Amino acid sequence: MQEGAVNGILLKKTEIKLLTNFDLRVIIVKVSNFTNLLTGGGCMAKNLDYAMLLDFYGDLLTEKQRDIMQLYYYEDLSLSEIAENENISRQGVHDAIKHAEQYLDDFEKKVGFVRKMNQYRGILEQIRNCTEEYSKKYGYQKSISEYSEKIMNCIEQSEELFR
Repeated sequence: MQEGAVNGILLKKTEIKLLTNFDLRVIIVKVSNFTNLLTGGGCMAKNLDYAMLLDFYGDLLTEKQRDIMQLYYYEDLSLSEIAENENISRQGVHDAIKHAEQYLDDFEKKVGFVRKMNQYRGILEQIRNCTEEYSKKYGYQKSISEYSEKIMNCIEQSEELFR
């Protein structure tokens, strides 16, 4: 990370990272929820963790549950819109979402893929930061520079597994 000062204000320049589909979904849902909050729209509060759980465990839900969850979390439809599309009551949609969320929570408690993936991403980020810092300090030495590049390539390959 490079730093500089403009008119006495410390500026930090950071790298632009590519966003995964999940990252984009999270951003869309956050903006949607914020807009809903500002406009006073009434809806169930969405927990964005369920979008990630749905990515990992969605195939373990029934087709109907999965469809409703995808409409709610990915398409950002309201309970009423989903009820109309699925020809069920708004309360039926609410119940289906709550049951599916409970199943997703149970799957995560038993398997822990999302927790492990988040830990893995954190470790990769630490390795990336240490490698970049070490490379900046000692990158003038050819062998260190080459190994730093190899480590960074391994990190990028590991990150590709989660995209």
